[in-house]
Amino acid sequence: MSTGDLFASTQPSSPRNTSAITLLAHCDGGARGNPGPAGYGAVIAKEDGVVLAELSEFLGFKTNNFAEYSGLLGVLQWVLDNGYTRVKVVSDSELMVKQIQGKYKVNSPDLRPLFEEARRRIARLELFNISHALRHKNKTADRLANEAMDRGMGKASPATKATPYPQTSSAPPAPRQLDPAARRTEPAAVNPPPGEMLRGFVRDGAIHLLGGKSLPDGVFVKIIRE
Repeated sequence: MSTGDLFASTQPSSPRNTSAITLLAHCDGGARGNPGPAGYGAVIAKEDGVVLAELSEFLGFKTNNFAEYSGLLGVLQWVLDNGYTRVKVVSDSELMVKQIQGKYKVNSPDLRPLFEEARRRIARLELFNISHALRHKNKTADRLANEAMDRGMGKASPATKATPYPQTSSAPPAPRQLDPAARRTEPAAVNPPPGEMLRGFVRDGAIHLLGGKSLPDGVFVKIIRE
């Protein structure tokens, strides 16, 4: 799902015996630089702990709060698209949680459209609950968000063991389901060694490097006018 799909209308799913099932979703979002390269992650499971889906998406150059809201919207879209009507969401963003709960006002013009879209999707659910948890209780979603940021910045994620989601059911979990955008492999940039002097020019506010070289997203550079 691309950033523009955050506002895509979800279509009614075919009837499924899911009305009595309550899902538990953990979501997280972050940006390196705030604003900076941003991404979100989410894990969606049944109450017995069987994982149904993991979402991970790079969002481009955004703020932390934008990424947190994107994680919630990603969860709500998946829930509606798959015919579920009951979900409990856990996030480590106290700001977003209290705004959705109506305890905080949404003053940011960048967050207002995301807030309103989230409320529209929530209104289509039979049951919705959102609560705040500290980051250490949201490890899987945090890992998926960082993997999304790594992909967007052209970094290979370290081969670490994934934090297991609690499994209390004997039924095998469904295969991991990443968002289509998460499956794409972004082209690797030709990254020059740190400290190398590069030459280029500015056109329409964009930096163009000479010699066919490029820099990955999120790199800070020093510009000296010649």
